[in-house]
Amino acid sequence: MTGQSRIGVTGLAVMGANLARNIARHGVPVAVHNRTGARTTEFIEAYGDEGEFTGTQSLQEFVDALERPRRIIVMVKAGKPVDGVITELTPLLDEGDIIIDAGNSHFPDTVRRTAECAANGIRFMGVGVSGGEEGALLGPSIMPGGDPEAYAEVKDVFEAIAAQVDGTPCVVHVGPGGAGHYVKMVHNGIEYADMQLIVEAYDLLTHVAGLDAPAIGKIFEEWNSGDLESFLIEITGKVLAKVDEKTGGPLVDVIVDRAGQKGTGTWTAIDALGLGIPLTGITEAVFARGLSALRDERKKASTTLAGPNPSAAEDRTDLVDDIRQALYASKVVAYAQGFAQMRAASLQNDWNLDLGAMATIWRGGCIIRAQFLNRIRDAYAEHPDLDNLLMVPYFTEAVANAQDAWRRVVVTATEQGVAIPAFSSSLSYYDGYRRERGPANLIQGLRDFFGAHTYERIDAEGSFHTRWAQDGTEVRTD
Repeated sequence: MTGQSRIGVTGLAVMGANLARNIARHGVPVAVHNRTGARTTEFIEAYGDEGEFTGTQSLQEFVDALERPRRIIVMVKAGKPVDGVITELTPLLDEGDIIIDAGNSHFPDTVRRTAECAANGIRFMGVGVSGGEEGALLGPSIMPGGDPEAYAEVKDVFEAIAAQVDGTPCVVHVGPGGAGHYVKMVHNGIEYADMQLIVEAYDLLTHVAGLDAPAIGKIFEEWNSGDLESFLIEITGKVLAKVDEKTGGPLVDVIVDRAGQKGTGTWTAIDALGLGIPLTGITEAVFARGLSALRDERKKASTTLAGPNPSAAEDRTDLVDDIRQALYASKVVAYAQGFAQMRAASLQNDWNLDLGAMATIWRGGCIIRAQFLNRIRDAYAEHPDLDNLLMVPYFTEAVANAQDAWRRVVVTATEQGVAIPAFSSSLSYYDGYRRERGPANLIQGLRDFFGAHTYERIDAEGSFHTRWAQDGTEVRTD
């Protein structure tokens, strides 16, 4: 067998299989491989008529089936499995060949692998792919990072298989090194916040407004025709409307209230801490999932810890609209924080991220696709060096118009004993960000008292320290 396939995919679990099918459906010859050869055979039997596939049983056969420079997409579980595949592939490849990790790898691993592959003459790309199983098959949002010359070798394939919005493919070269996987990580973090805000709205509509799942599903369906239009709002309506075949009631009512997670939200939060970026919405969403996992403890606490006596809202109509506005304002904050984080990372790593392009490629294919990403794209087109999305007139006005409703929702939830960590932390972030002078002056005074960490003055240049435990005099330290 001599290199007939334009590109190869190793790892034929659902995502890898669907991505390979997507590529082949666009007329690109694809070689496929899986560690378990039987899965490759099953894949060819099931989908072999969808395009020009070459099924292979060994890595050597797989590599030999590819034209040069070889282009290999790795679709295996993040972590050690990716390293294992790279280790096995390296001796079989030639200088200039390209390995593309299209899984959910942590970006520091991508940086390391880029250097390791380069030492062996191999070009490495870390590529974020969003959209789940359906997106992989029908058109995902693709976030390629790595050597731009390597990207040029696969650009036409990626643009062909990506989701399309207004004739624009949802793919762009993000930047060097780990930039692609970094942006995908932040995308997933925003996804965490987005979902947490949705479930807090659902919780309020259930336990304060007194509505059942079908009624709430209809509300989300209505919201999806306005400013909140998005994939997650759309599928929330569908999930809430689903009837359980066993009980005849809403399926959501019999699902255990314990949310899983695969770590990308945690990575996002940890990275923000390192950058010094206040990522309150995403971080609270991660903590909320952790709290949901403490189901047995919560059962005991529910019969022990005191709370207010909840009552249904008297005016459901006003409350429902207040929740809608609070959801939108909090969503704006979540995206503002995520984009601020990407900006800080871009500056620190010299990635030169085009944040408007990120908003553009997230408009289709990915989980957080939403109508208002068009607004974000336009904001960065007009203000490329924008510090924070909240400072764009459209979002400034939108949040200002929503703030009264937002505050009423936070007050009502608190009075009723309904936890809303994402709603309330987003409002606190907004209130903290819009203040010219906050209370951190006292923190710095305390730090100087017990640790001589110094402070700055508003009326003089330089750093100062007060001899608190001595004569109380102030000295300049710089």
